[in-house]
Amino acid sequence: MKKILIFGSIVVALAAVLVWFGKKNSASPITFETSKLLKATIVNKTVATGKVLPLEEVEIKPQISGIIDIVYLVEGTIVKKGDLIATVRVVPNEQSLNAAKGRISSIQIQVDNAKISFDRNKALFDKGVIARREYESVELAYDRTKQDLSNAQTDYEIIKKGSAGGPGGVANTNIRATTSGMILEIPVKEGYQVIQSNNFNAGTTIALIADMSKMIFEGQVDESEVGKLKEGIEIEIGLGAIDEKKFQAKLTFIAPKGTEENGAVQFKIKADIVLDDNYFVRAGYSANAEIVLEQKDSVLAIKESLLQFDKKTEKPYVDVKIADGQFERKDIEIGLSDGINTELISGVTMDDDIKIWNKTSEKEDSEN
Repeated sequence: MKKILIFGSIVVALAAVLVWFGKKNSASPITFETSKLLKATIVNKTVATGKVLPLEEVEIKPQISGIIDIVYLVEGTIVKKGDLIATVRVVPNEQSLNAAKGRISSIQIQVDNAKISFDRNKALFDKGVIARREYESVELAYDRTKQDLSNAQTDYEIIKKGSAGGPGGVANTNIRATTSGMILEIPVKEGYQVIQSNNFNAGTTIALIADMSKMIFEGQVDESEVGKLKEGIEIEIGLGAIDEKKFQAKLTFIAPKGTEENGAVQFKIKADIVLDDNYFVRAGYSANAEIVLEQKDSVLAIKESLLQFDKKTEKPYVDVKIADGQFERKDIEIGLSDGINTELISGVTMDDDIKIWNKTSEKEDSEN
């Protein structure tokens, strides 16, 4: 009895397996959808990240060291060349001041001696004892010492007050705009100590002025793409602060030397931006530049999703329908791609039906 039960179970299991295989074989085969080639304009673009900057920025620096006394303007003010920005209160250097005083005293002694000599020779010349040439030589020496004394006194006034004083004096303590534009930054405040610009020191920046009507894009591109760029091409600038507007620009500069950043070599580029009066573009806005590297209009194209690549040769191919449910592999040659469509150079024609991979018919979908 036990053997009969075991044998019966085996027969039932075998029958179930045969029924399952029968249904599987009777199921309709997978039906793949197909697609045609198309005519498309293919554009290969790259995006360069960077920022918007004024074409020229001018740093205003003092001509004399001291302490900021008054700041008359604020950031964002439109100024003209010569407008007063701030004044500097001179804090004289004691060593320089003493040296200037000593120079005045020394030259004063020379003036006194020259005057005595001049008075004596003038009396002799008036009596006809000495010649005119000898008298004029003494007179010239006297005039030179008086001029040296005047120069020394002027230098003393500049060290002490920052200007020579008098109607013809130059007020070095007045910090004025050297160009027209907008004040972008005033990094100092009243009471700040500033240093004059000279051969040994860059000096303290009092203000930064720029013409905001002339803006440029400055960004970087990868070395794999820089070879496709040419100066003079049109690019499109998108600003992070102004989403609804794209600005046109012209590429004006491509750096001849790259810099390595995070293992990749980057090249600096610059482009002149065409501004729109309806939008105020601030210096330092982050920006992205869309640059067309290559474009082909109305070419025969294939969707990238239809492409297959040989595992060994890595060359592209597609499956072309030759009969119902039957497809034939055809190797193809492709060109420019925009990530969606790819230029087709050879291999298939507009009349061919190309298999769409991993898509079944509606009937198969409903059964699953």
